[in-house]
Amino acid sequence: MAKILIVTGDAAESLEVLYPYQRLLEEGYEVDIAAPARKQLRFVVHDFEPGFDTYTEKPGYTWPADLAFSEVDPGDYVAVVIPGGRAPEYLRNDPELRKILKSFFDADKPVAQICHGPLLTAAVGGLEGRRVTAYPALELDMQAAGADFQDSAAVVDGLLVSSRAWPDHPTWMREFLKVLRAKG
Repeated sequence: MAKILIVTGDAAESLEVLYPYQRLLEEGYEVDIAAPARKQLRFVVHDFEPGFDTYTEKPGYTWPADLAFSEVDPGDYVAVVIPGGRAPEYLRNDPELRKILKSFFDADKPVAQICHGPLLTAAVGGLEGRRVTAYPALELDMQAAGADFQDSAAVVDGLLVSSRAWPDHPTWMREFLKVLRAKG
């Protein structure tokens, strides 16, 4: 059974971790969640409310990390998923995670990223010259990373599949699954 890795941490957006986790299990993949440490992760819920200029954040689900980043062998996985939320803001500073992500790009394996997740791929130089989308507030960050930002539900650039946020899940996962199937 092919394995897919999800890399995340505390304050990840609940839906952006659990939707791809469950969708990929449904497709028959084995899925591991890796974080800075093996522990019970605390996710958040980002939502939009009238009168707010940006999203709001509330406590979300908790979920166990299967592995610490230091335990991950990227060679065991056919692809990686990078959820958003606030987790990518601090995870991009983790040298173990940067090594993991760089290995996926170096091995030309599928990468799915959503919302603030592209902050991680930017940290390893994975966006230079690529077409991507992300949470719209990150347009300037994506451009600074050398990417061509597109405000779309999903953008596919080779084996990199990106999306804006959880409302785009069906389009994002449909495109990612096409890439996985084509890669074999």
